Amino acid sequence: MTTTTPVRNGLRDFYEDPAVPVASGTPRSLRQARMLAAALGPATAGAKTVLDIGCGDGTAAATAAPFLAGHRLVGVDWSQDALRRAHARLPYAVRGELTEGGLPFASATADAVLFSEVIEHLVDPDGALDEIRRVLRPGGHLMLSTPNLAAWYNRALLLAGVQPVFSEVSLRAIHGRPGTEVVGHLRLCTARALRELVTASGFEVVRLRGAPFHGVPRPLRPLDRLACAVPSAASLLLLHARRT
Repeated sequence: MTTTTPVRNGLRDFYEDPAVPVASGTPRSLRQARMLAAALGPATAGAKTVLDIGCGDGTAAATAAPFLAGHRLVGVDWSQDALRRAHARLPYAVRGELTEGGLPFASATADAVLFSEVIEHLVDPDGALDEIRRVLRPGGHLMLSTPNLAAWYNRALLLAGVQPVFSEVSLRAIHGRPGTEVVGHLRLCTARALRELVTASGFEVVRLRGAPFHGVPRPLRPLDRLACAVPSAASLLLLHARRT
């Protein structure tokens, strides 16, 4: 299946296009929010600052907000279009970048960072993780999610000579894989690669979980949920790490 979109001039123009999806599925957001709430504990022990870096339109942060009652949740994105939409869902949404000057926060000021399905869009994931580590306090929490290159169906697709789901070879159209949306993925991780990348960037991995993907065809969704019991084969990877 092939779908075409207008020609765009570079990644910045691509992500400023309102037609490009900036929200991910609710099941992933809920699982990640519960993991973060368990890590932070109730706000009665002291309000914590949580940065949702790459917040998009704020949907994921708004989903997490009820689990983080009393904590300070700040959305961060460099897309002005996404921030306009995020302001409708979040009390705080600011413009910031992981490159070109870094995030607009002092070092060691955040207690946790949500990094939801952003790393697969980055040219320089190492630099991004360095900047996240800078703004986190020692022992601060990183909650990262990303599509799994080795998802159960991708293994079968590769054996059949088909481009894996989540992977893209063009910003203009889909070529050689299932799906209908071009979303700008540049890098994909397996569970093992993600653990090694985060550890090499100065974090200690606490837990890795799996989550289902909302784009899986309905008849296959029960199987996709079952695959979450084995994170290395799940559709999405949810990683909890702490800054060392």
